[in-house]
Amino acid sequence: QVQLQESGGDLVQTGGSLRLSCAASRSINNFANMGWYRQAPGKQREFVASILNSGTTNYAEFVKGRFTVSRDNAKNTVSLQMNSLKPEDTAAYSCYAQQRWDRYWGQGTQVTVSS
Repeated sequence: QVQLQESGGDLVQTGGSLRLSCAASRSINNFANMGWYRQAPGKQREFVASILNSGTTNYAEFVKGRFTVSRDNAKNTVSLQMNSLKPEDTAAYSCYAQQRWDRYWGQGTQVTVSS
């Protein structure tokens, strides 16, 4: 088991930037796959980005070129750098950690982008 705590959500203007962080309660070395999902009001949760222990990353089409996911195994953190934010990026962003068949989730952090 692991507890995940996100931080960094805020209210920003269109075109602004935010950096989300996800701190794990223990070592993330054994979590092969970590990343972020988001959920806007009235919509289903959707994949945003992931990063493997190898460093391989994957992004949803709608964030490519704007968001960057990274992980620091020494600090047990996963981050999401978000640039050129748009109003449609407004959502609750949650991080996850996956180990084999088990996936753990954080509580989420709210990102609101004003137009």
